[in-house]
Amino acid sequence: MTMLKKAAYFLGLPLILLAAWVAYTSVTTNFFVPEPAVLAERFFSIWFSERFASDVLPSLGRLLAGLALSIVIGVGVGVVIGYVRWIRWLFEPLFEFIRAVPSTILIPVLLLLIGINDSMKVTLIVFSCVWPILLNTVAGVTGIDEVLSNTSRVLGLRGFARMRHLVLPAASPQIMAGIRQSLAVALILMVVSEMFASTDGIGHWTINFQNRVAIPEMWSGILLLGLIGVVLSVVFQWIQKRTLSWYEGLKENEND
Repeated sequence: MTMLKKAAYFLGLPLILLAAWVAYTSVTTNFFVPEPAVLAERFFSIWFSERFASDVLPSLGRLLAGLALSIVIGVGVGVVIGYVRWIRWLFEPLFEFIRAVPSTILIPVLLLLIGINDSMKVTLIVFSCVWPILLNTVAGVTGIDEVLSNTSRVLGLRGFARMRHLVLPAASPQIMAGIRQSLAVALILMVVSEMFASTDGIGHWTINFQNRVAIPEMWSGILLLGLIGVVLSVVFQWIQKRTLSWYEGLKENEND
């Protein structure tokens, strides 16, 4: 598929929806549906002014910090649990219990234990995002092909060499799948934490605009969050294609 065709598929539906939006606002007036030109003006005037440094960048910093910690903890702990059977049996019931606890219910607890600060928000993101990564890592490590595992033993791969050349590469597709699931979760929890306990950030101002019935301003916050999600997805896919190029090649060969 050519780059032009990919771009057409990527932009086709958004352009159709934009055209429908323009057509709708040109024939009717709805207080809750601002005109595209009005929304665009509010979007740039709000988020690309002094608020970019005071609100957008802090939100992105908390989001990326939470994701980074989740990846480090999820992959590190997941490899150990998947590699050592007795640890997996010991901790599996506890992990399933903790994973079932809704993250938002922990906001009052974290406020009491940590306080209203960035650490609380990052902790909330990590608590939710770590589980998809951890569980997918465990599944990837435990699902290594038995033939490959036995072959590596015959070839004398032990310790770090076995981890580097067999375990991590074999589990990497599952690990990347877990990270991709966590992207959307991290964005949601970033917004939620800023709505309930913050004086800055995209989530704080979006709910603030809603409470003030500033509809175009509210939609500008929603638009910014959607664009951040799209950028995260595109960047992740770019990284995934390069880190898992060998895996993509295997899938193409299987399809052929």
